[in-house]
Amino acid sequence: MTGSKPAIPREWLVPLVLFTTPVAAGDFDLASLDLAALIECRANVPAYNGLALWLAGEPDVGQTLGWKEAASGNPFLRQYELPAPIHVFGRDTGTIVFTATGPMAVLDGIAAPDLARQLDVPATVSTPDKFLGEKVVAESSEDASGVSLATRITLNVSTVESHGGRTLAGCSYTLDVK
Repeated sequence: MTGSKPAIPREWLVPLVLFTTPVAAGDFDLASLDLAALIECRANVPAYNGLALWLAGEPDVGQTLGWKEAASGNPFLRQYELPAPIHVFGRDTGTIVFTATGPMAVLDGIAAPDLARQLDVPATVSTPDKFLGEKVVAESSEDASGVSLATRITLNVSTVESHGGRTLAGCSYTLDVK
């Protein structure tokens, strides 16, 4: 990261979805962590919420998980090098990033448009300089006590300038409260 760009605050890792899930940071069970499932949108919202809340409250994620935090070059991404590669989307990676709404794998050796086609993720932006694709995996809404909660889980494939030549792919867990 450059000196003028602050790191993504840990609290950004905690999406609003937490308000619908009664989970406390101390309740998270590290043995239940399936990072590949979270990245590939195979996990449920409470599983992601537990991890996000735990990450936000854990003072030393790197030591606890063996992850090494690395400069991402992007103020909106918190990047980690993993102690061992994980297998996601048919590929291995040792690098992940967290956006404000979820985890993404950083992949080498495949162009974003090619991965998006393989995963049936339609492109919303596809130019030589930028790719962004999104597929809705789950969507629901409920009304409770005059509050409307809309949950949306999407599989995302993208490129970002800070990770030139690499493809980011992962899951986004969001909640709209009205």
